[in-house]
Amino acid sequence: MKPFDSKGTFLPVLNHGELRSRSVRSAGVTVFSQGLMFAIQLAATLVLARLLTPADFGVVTMVSTFSLLLVGFGLNGFTEAVLQRDEINHPLISNLFWINIGAGLLLATAFAASGTLLASLYKDSRVAHVAVGMSIAIFVSGSSVLHLALLKRAMQFMTASGADVAGRTVSVALSIFLGWTGWGYWALVAGAIVQPLVVSLVAFWACRWLPGLPRRVPGTVQVVRYALHVYGRYCFSYTTRNTDNLLVGWRFGTEALGLYKKAYDLFLLPATQLVAPVTGVAISALSRLNDNVEEYKRSFLNGLGMLAFLGMGLGAGLTIAGADLMRVVLGPGWEMSGRIFTLFGPGMGIMVVYNANGLIHLSIGSADRWFRWGIIEFSVTVVFFLLALHWGPMGLAVAWTASFWVLVAPAFWYAGRPINLGVAVVFAATWRFIVASFLAGYATATIIKHTSWLVAASGTPGAALRVVADSIIFGILYVGSVILLHGGIAPVAKFYSLLKDALPSRTRRAVADVEVVAPARVGL
Repeated sequence: MKPFDSKGTFLPVLNHGELRSRSVRSAGVTVFSQGLMFAIQLAATLVLARLLTPADFGVVTMVSTFSLLLVGFGLNGFTEAVLQRDEINHPLISNLFWINIGAGLLLATAFAASGTLLASLYKDSRVAHVAVGMSIAIFVSGSSVLHLALLKRAMQFMTASGADVAGRTVSVALSIFLGWTGWGYWALVAGAIVQPLVVSLVAFWACRWLPGLPRRVPGTVQVVRYALHVYGRYCFSYTTRNTDNLLVGWRFGTEALGLYKKAYDLFLLPATQLVAPVTGVAISALSRLNDNVEEYKRSFLNGLGMLAFLGMGLGAGLTIAGADLMRVVLGPGWEMSGRIFTLFGPGMGIMVVYNANGLIHLSIGSADRWFRWGIIEFSVTVVFFLLALHWGPMGLAVAWTASFWVLVAPAFWYAGRPINLGVAVVFAATWRFIVASFLAGYATATIIKHTSWLVAASGTPGAALRVVADSIIFGILYVGSVILLHGGIAPVAKFYSLLKDALPSRTRRAVADVEVVAPARVGL
């Protein structure tokens, strides 16, 4: 894709009539690619959990808890700015590229130098060496941010997703090979470096754009300000979501952290598989509806309902089967991860609903308000962590679950104020799915509990059998409960229609039809 014409004007656009279908197909591609990457990562976990020790995962997590915050610079900020802004051009994007590269080099250098400080904090000399390796990943990750953002603005999500899949595949293959040959935790470090390197190479190949020299361009300051607000919000969110790792590693050591982290990764699954993949698509689509508030609200609430349908179902289903699933995936020696996960479970579905409030802030251009909400989220959640620390990793899992249930209503009230989107309509779009997940989950757990031969099944085969049984029973009961509470099959039919429209094969046929997108009415 060549993103700019000879005058530096952005080329690939679509008209309003094609926006919905293209958005649905793009969302389908990104969710499908996330599912594929999850399957790849799951296969890697099956192998690496048997090649490496919890302590290997723990020492890398001690460093990645900090390094991933810096990896997010630019990726969380400039990406959203490029997607949401009314107009972009070659000189503006060139300025953003050099700002991002310069910041990435500075952050990578500083992080490598901080390795000894981290080693002192954790009282583990290995941490300093891992920090140097992770600093490379920080710089490489930033190099492709603008190329990927241009692909996404052009609705080329299949290409952007392909880069992510390629990066994850090569990373996993390398980590497994090095783990098998005895490299220990260095296998994970090498994978972390190779993944963004492959993504960058694919992005450079797909987006045929070379930045010009930096110069004074109108709008640069506004875009950077927007990006910094988004990144500031990301920092608060990231700090919130990693304070627990810091507390567990500091208070209970590497093994406890490794066990806790695996449970936490499964806890994040619904959000990473549903909200995160469609964020770019949603911002691109919703930003183009800012001139029609009622259409914006209708589109957002319809999308939120589908997220709630999938998120609450996936969350409740994993809560029931999670402990056995951890046993199947991780093998012997990881049983505590399964017990920790059962306390994370009740927060998974509501986390998916909660995270959608950020789409409102980003699509209407109120990144500053999203940043301020991040301060509130951080403060409340960290207080929960400190109160729960006495009970160890299991207490922190409960704190996570409680925080999402407490914050969800205030978050949507605050996000929706600029466009008069009240909490009541958000509740109306989601409550039936929440109730259905609890009803189906309770009924499934009761049925399994009273099925003696399933309860008695032992070892990994027994755990796998219960996972299958849980999934089938819960799936039937959940869909049935949704239909009952809605008084018909409308939500299931809507989901089926979206799924059909989102098929990758349809996306491929549609690519040739894409020529022009009406620009967003809201600038920065």
